[in-house]
Amino acid sequence: MQIFKRRDGDEQPHWPVGPFKVRLPFVHYRWETAEMLQALIMFVVSLAMIPLLEKYLGLPYDVALAYVVVCGVGFMLPALLGVPFVPGWITPGIPVVLLFLGNFKPGPEAIQALFALQFLVCVIFLFLGVTRLGSTLVKLIPNSMKGGIIIGAGIAALMGEISTGGRLANTPISLVLGSLICLYLMFSVSFKGLTERVPLARKIVNYGMVPGMLIAIFIGIAVGEYKMPDVKFGITAPAFAEMWNYLPFSVGFPGLDVFLLAVPTAVIAYVIAFGDIIVGQSLMQRADELRTDEVIENNIDRVHLVTALRNALHAFFAPYPGLAGPLWTAVAATMAERYKYGRKAMDSIYSGAGTFWITGFIALFALPLVSFFQPVLPIALSLTLILTGYICLMVGFEQLSNNTERGVAGTMGVVLAVYGAGWGLAAGAALYILVERTHLLKFTTKNTVKGPAEAE
Repeated sequence: MQIFKRRDGDEQPHWPVGPFKVRLPFVHYRWETAEMLQALIMFVVSLAMIPLLEKYLGLPYDVALAYVVVCGVGFMLPALLGVPFVPGWITPGIPVVLLFLGNFKPGPEAIQALFALQFLVCVIFLFLGVTRLGSTLVKLIPNSMKGGIIIGAGIAALMGEISTGGRLANTPISLVLGSLICLYLMFSVSFKGLTERVPLARKIVNYGMVPGMLIAIFIGIAVGEYKMPDVKFGITAPAFAEMWNYLPFSVGFPGLDVFLLAVPTAVIAYVIAFGDIIVGQSLMQRADELRTDEVIENNIDRVHLVTALRNALHAFFAPYPGLAGPLWTAVAATMAERYKYGRKAMDSIYSGAGTFWITGFIALFALPLVSFFQPVLPIALSLTLILTGYICLMVGFEQLSNNTERGVAGTMGVVLAVYGAGWGLAAGAALYILVERTHLLKFTTKNTVKGPAEAE
């Protein structure tokens, strides 16, 4: 189905272009039907950014939709340029970004502020990618702090949904049932056993969180938590011409004072994104170990460069409250799980990621789909955040090998989730130095004192 085919044990074919490895559908990888069908539903999460764009930037709906299309272009870049991750937003950082935007009036002020923030995030990723400090940073940070970053991001994602006034309080029935169904289908030990015996269960698991999301949507409509959709036919009409009036080129670029105000939030956003990189690295490493027919090159520096490019695209042409993050955790985990079933299930990790977001981009122009999902956009975002939280906790604890690391990581994660990334990093660094190191200025112990359970 593709022109260049991979021999077992090799890397997926590509065209080398500088630091990137270009791969095109039907040329370097095949089209994956399961990912295409999944994307026709999951693209709705992209649309969930529209209410935030309207509220915090003061954009009309059609202009906000044009912003989402620009985001869709960015989503296709990683698979195109040689990154095996399924990209997304810096999702757990959205509450922090909205807190920052709350200091500015919706309209030109907020657009300028968001430009400043996203441009700084771009600069951070670019600097770490060009200097290759990004991959060094991944190796230097202790396991306990890596785990603490991931655990903290997971707690923050969950807290935003289940706290007082969150979406769980407003739509409890659809969100609880949808979350439970998604978690059961994706992570349940009993359902995994069922997939080995029942072919239908195996087909269901191929679509990740789609079955749970569809059930949650229909339950939400049935019980009155969401309005009945008004389905329209045709092609969507994003207001690209009008969008120019809401970009920095028209509203003006921010002053130095706004950039300075944006620095702390930009650092926090990178710290959270760094956690996503660690999660993605863990998922790809696990998948690579289980599949010997394909060598997955997970180049952290390339991840930084592509993420910098996406944030630059957003900063100038669609400043985005979600920013541009390296990983959509829920979908990446689903895809990695299906990838494990062998080459017949998914030929290459790039064919899965590439097919998914190309389909998601095309779906943005399908008016029947967009109009159907318009009333239920919050449930898509909520389920993504809840699954992101669950996966972050699962992967975060997996990083830890003893009780000392678990104690440091757990405390750091809670501080990060409650007080922000800056305080979380400070707490993690202090605990690592004081608790884990046998000598403050020498080396880390390899023989950490075991807990009671480990001693047995």
